[in-house]
Amino acid sequence: MSNETHAKNVPHVVIVGAGFAGLQAARDLDNAPVQVTLLDKQNYHLFQPLLYQVATAGLSPEDIAHPVRAILRGQDNLNFRNTEVLDINLTTRRLVTKTGELQYDYLVVAAGGTHNFFGLQSVAAHSFGLKTIEEAVSIRNHVLERFELANQETDADKRRALLTFVVVGGGPTGVESAGALSELFYKVLIKDYPRLSFKEVRILLLEAGQSLLPALPSDLQDITAETLWKKHVEVRFGAMVTDFDGERVTLKGGEVIPAETLIWAAGVRAAGLIDRLGVSQGSLSRAIVTPTLQLADHPEVFVVGDAAHCEENGRPLPMNALVALQQGSTAASNIWRLLHDDQCEPFVFHDLGSMATIGRNSAVAKIGSLKIQGLLAWLLWTGVHIVRLAGFRNRLFVFWKWFWDYLFYERAVRLITKE
Repeated sequence: MSNETHAKNVPHVVIVGAGFAGLQAARDLDNAPVQVTLLDKQNYHLFQPLLYQVATAGLSPEDIAHPVRAILRGQDNLNFRNTEVLDINLTTRRLVTKTGELQYDYLVVAAGGTHNFFGLQSVAAHSFGLKTIEEAVSIRNHVLERFELANQETDADKRRALLTFVVVGGGPTGVESAGALSELFYKVLIKDYPRLSFKEVRILLLEAGQSLLPALPSDLQDITAETLWKKHVEVRFGAMVTDFDGERVTLKGGEVIPAETLIWAAGVRAAGLIDRLGVSQGSLSRAIVTPTLQLADHPEVFVVGDAAHCEENGRPLPMNALVALQQGSTAASNIWRLLHDDQCEPFVFHDLGSMATIGRNSAVAKIGSLKIQGLLAWLLWTGVHIVRLAGFRNRLFVFWKWFWDYLFYERAVRLITKE
């Protein structure tokens, strides 16, 4: 593909990553006078904000993922390669992948992010992250297995450890995961395990700082914490995890919590590929880019999404889907400009607001100066997430499953599967 492209003197644009930023960049280059090659080690685009719903038995993996080839079907100037990028040589403009090498004229690095365990090797070895479908399914299997084992356990201490679930991190992923676990336990599994005492079930949300959902105003943060407490989630601030061996969670200060489940939502960083670029990196190992999202010494290279350290008002932009989508569009627009010998335009983030759901009928949202909570925020959150899903089938299935769950308090995917 790349050899044919160069033979015809058509500029070759390579995009690394089919997440929000990479997919948006590919779409916006439709009809551009270039050949686009999109690379991803998965053959699907994952709607990562709903991974926690797979982990808590609300949705199936196929509900929140859609084949890349189906999404971009009909885009004549695009070729998709299901492969992993191992290295990038910025000097020779060459990528090394598991299935061969590629030459590029323009490069968009949208490699995304990964877990940041802050050097806690024991936590990394024994906890569950929530970045991939495989991790979400592993959490679902593990959680359901804890209830099966607890249902047969006669030792009270062991049973309580089996039924203690710790979520670390007070951002959207942590809050939504803790709320979803509460819904699963106290609305659904309580009917499946009538012989279990659910007074022994504990859900702890541990936050090292002093607030939840830092992107939201303090009053909405307080409402979030109060709502979680009402849903049987123990919210603890200033609770820094220092160790987890699979059976005990140790906090700074020495407190030990017997638990067999720890879901890590406390930190993210840029994907490891960024470390191998040999460029300046900012917070969370993200590549430092110019205001136009280019690398300073390599203007033909754009870094976008979670992999990019881009500042606004002196602060790095958050690692979320909204930033990624807009940066993907800006990178594509600037490639169009370079093709026509125009100057690149700086990236300007249009903040459309922040929101998080806490469970049934409960959410918080800030849109501009408007602050919303409760049922209205939950309906808004539901609508936004359904609309953003790729593919009509996914939207239809997610809507139906949420509607069914809302009416009958049923989670459709309470399956323990062998991986």
